[in-house]
Amino acid sequence: MADFDSVLKCWGPVEADFNTYGGLVLTRLFKEHPETQAFFPRFANIPQGSLAGNAEVAAHGAVVLKKLGEFLKAKGSHETILKPLANSHANKHKIPIKNFHLIADVVIKIMAEKAGLDAAGQQSLKVIFNIVIGDMEAQYNILGFKG
Repeated sequence: MADFDSVLKCWGPVEADFNTYGGLVLTRLFKEHPETQAFFPRFANIPQGSLAGNAEVAAHGAVVLKKLGEFLKAKGSHETILKPLANSHANKHKIPIKNFHLIADVVIKIMAEKAGLDAAGQQSLKVIFNIVIGDMEAQYNILGFKG
């Protein structure tokens, strides 16, 4: 519970501007891990130099961060949030579990750089991501997806 509270203290700026933060997250993800861009068909052909400021990239990044906000506010009681997300990402999008670790690292960096998440908050967010991603992987296994 304390980990969630630690992160939620810095969540306000993100929640106030999901599009900006979302654009930053996906742009950084695609820059640091270009192979991940192929998992987003709408963005697969956007040149690296055109990602920053792209409205569609920012809008999808906002969707990602809104979902993260739901997980944070659920404070560990996230089964009803996780199951449909795991189902769509396993069966429809075919997203490997390692990609969740990659985006988690990027979110932590952006939160530290732009939202004032201190070292303790960064550690808390790592703990939260490890729990959520572990639960996502367990759901992938139930679904028979070896992503």
